[in-house]
Amino acid sequence: MAVHSRPRLSPEEYLALERAAETKSDYLDGEMIAMTGASLRHSSIVTNLVLALGNQLKGGSCEVHTSDLRLLVSVTGLYTYPDIVVVCGEPILTDKHFDTLTNPTALIEVLSPSTAAYDRGTKLEHYRRLDSLCECLFISQDRPKVEQYIRQEDRKKWMLTEVTELTASISMPSIGCQVSMSDIYRRVRFESPAS
Repeated sequence: MAVHSRPRLSPEEYLALERAAETKSDYLDGEMIAMTGASLRHSSIVTNLVLALGNQLKGGSCEVHTSDLRLLVSVTGLYTYPDIVVVCGEPILTDKHFDTLTNPTALIEVLSPSTAAYDRGTKLEHYRRLDSLCECLFISQDRPKVEQYIRQEDRKKWMLTEVTELTASISMPSIGCQVSMSDIYRRVRFESPAS
């Protein structure tokens, strides 16, 4: 019996397909990984964070970007779309298309049931290889919970902190911001709507 495998895509082939596509896909090891749509909760959390961080960073050297900007982890070859990217200083982009960033300072992912394992596992493993990255947040959308990874001074270790109280705040030292849990989860309803 013959075994047929899909041909592996080069990064250049992926980028050509991706730039022409109507939907987003990650890319890793020659494979495109289709991304799913976002829920209302997911969208609300991203919007709340972009507003909170954008207001605090206004006029400084850091800027906030949404998942419309692709990220390349150069050392591993992962192309992906974090929910929120903060870059401090001059953004480093890969080519004349100006659509793929390589030097994030902070990354935020809002976890979805279908992608939480991929985000916390594969993506975090790749993110930690980014020399520029100082912190990474994973935000639950089904309950108040933020997991914050902060790179330590030796640049090799990461410290994990979990926050679950709506009265608490998250300090983001790499970008000089503080965001309250109540702001992150503003207008987010955790109970399921009645059927």
